Amino acid sequence: MAKHLADRDIERVAEILDGWKGKLTWEALSAACMPVIHTAPARQTLARSVRIKDAFKAVKRRLRDEPEPALKAAPSMRVAMERIARLTNENERLKAENSRLLEQFVVWQYNAHIRGLTDIDLNKELPGVDRGNTES
Repeated sequence: MAKHLADRDIERVAEILDGWKGKLTWEALSAACMPVIHTAPARQTLARSVRIKDAFKAVKRRLRDEPEPALKAAPSMRVAMERIARLTNENERLKAENSRLLEQFVVWQYNAHIRGLTDIDLNKELPGVDRGNTES
C-alpha cells in the first residue's frame, strides 16, 4: 500500500527539489527521497501533493531555461555559489506557494462575504480541547 506523505516529508521533498541538478524524473526524485524521508514514494504519491508537483514543474522549467554554467572556481567559491543557487530556488518556490495561498485566501474571503460572515465571525478563537473529558 502506498504511504501518504506527512507535511514534513512534503517539505523535505520540496527542499530536495530546490537544490536539484541534472536530469529530473519522478523515478530519480523518488530515489533521492530514500535517504531523506526513509522511503521511496511512488510517482503517484509524489504527484498527489500540489506543493511537490508545482516544485517539480518549476525545476523542470528552470533546468530547461537555464542550463548549468560550467564555471571554474575555487572549491569554497563553488560551495557558496551552489548554496546561493539553492536558496534562490527555494525563494522562488516559496514566492509561488505564497501567491497560491493568497489567491486561495481571496476565494475564501469572497465566499465568506457572500454568506454574510463578518470579521468577528472569521476571527473567533477556536474552542479549547478538553482532553480530560472523553466520550465512550
